[in-house]
Amino acid sequence: MRAWMVRLHRWFGLFAATFLTVAGLTGALIAWDHEIDGWLNPELYDAATTGPAQDPVVLAARLEAADPRLQVTWLPLAVEPGHSLLLWVVPRTDPQTGQPFHLDFNQVALNPVTGDVQARREWGAFSLSRAHLMPFLYKLHYSLHLPSIGPVELGVWLMGGIAIAWVLDTLIALWISFPNRAQWRRSLAFRWAQGGHKLVFDLHRSGGVWLWVLVLIVAITSVDMNLGSQVVKPLVNVFSPVTESKADSMPPAPAGSAVTLATQGHDVIARAQAIAAERGWSAPVGSLYIRPGSHAWTVSFHEAGNSHGDIGLGNVQLDLDAATGGVLGSSVPGEGSAGDVFLQTMFPLHSGRIIGTAGRVLVTLLGLAIATFSVTGVLIWARKRKARLHAERSRAQRPTRVSNSAT
Repeated sequence: MRAWMVRLHRWFGLFAATFLTVAGLTGALIAWDHEIDGWLNPELYDAATTGPAQDPVVLAARLEAADPRLQVTWLPLAVEPGHSLLLWVVPRTDPQTGQPFHLDFNQVALNPVTGDVQARREWGAFSLSRAHLMPFLYKLHYSLHLPSIGPVELGVWLMGGIAIAWVLDTLIALWISFPNRAQWRRSLAFRWAQGGHKLVFDLHRSGGVWLWVLVLIVAITSVDMNLGSQVVKPLVNVFSPVTESKADSMPPAPAGSAVTLATQGHDVIARAQAIAAERGWSAPVGSLYIRPGSHAWTVSFHEAGNSHGDIGLGNVQLDLDAATGGVLGSSVPGEGSAGDVFLQTMFPLHSGRIIGTAGRVLVTLLGLAIATFSVTGVLIWARKRKARLHAERSRAQRPTRVSNSAT
């Protein structure tokens, strides 16, 4: 049994080494994606002028009117002093062709004082330019930038499948790291002074044992990040019912009837504030998300600049029916069934944000460690393979030498 477990661990490690190295290194960087992106691209994040900010809904509506090809889908409702108003947009449908208009951008930075466009970019574009570097790395982290076939995102499914295998391999790795009770201390030690192959082996085995719980958490949350609705949510639902929002199952709105920020933005904000007051939510309305092509809005409650907590245990979210104002669903951190709370922890755990800055530092170090485990695993296999091939060549040559000496 142990021999088979070792083989499985080796086969998975060799297959997934490149993927996990890329995921580890990119994960170490994107733990600080907003900070690094802001440093690289101040025109996207810093307001060009100072002064009192205008109403974000008005500015978004003005942008839509100036460029009828686009629709604003995500809008922060307050900005930090000195910061830009960074919006997400999607192309509208061209009535002449029935196809979406061509846009070479999906993010627009507005000056909150004047409403002028400061910068635009295509988040996730395959580019290493300064404007696209961090989004490129972010998308590389979870999809490798592989293309989609219809609705199937190949990269997302591939990395999700690897994450599932990684969870199983992590359990196997712990088991084979302790060959017997008498040698358990060796699985926790590092032979720093001896260096060379022995240290490489210890970094791989002992390092994995020391960080085993954290690596397992990253592996499990990786499955949720890529295949949450397909795998994790149905599995969790078996053990604890997961609350579904009606917004997720709403049919598309009839052509030309979808609501916009210009027509309903202020009404939605007022409705969300009234519901928040009834439910005792203290955070202000922080951002609006329009589900493209539908009559559903998602309203997030948070302070200016804290939209990064929109997923999981971060911010309260409320789904509203734009046609009736009715509540379609809500997500309150720490509330709901055990399954709801479990799913709420996935992104905060994966990103380290569950414990703030310290958690993000830990995620950076863990990403580097995961890359190290992958590289050292390949080095160990390569050394053993070299030794095995050398032994096989020696055995193959031995009869020839005996035959020659006898002659």
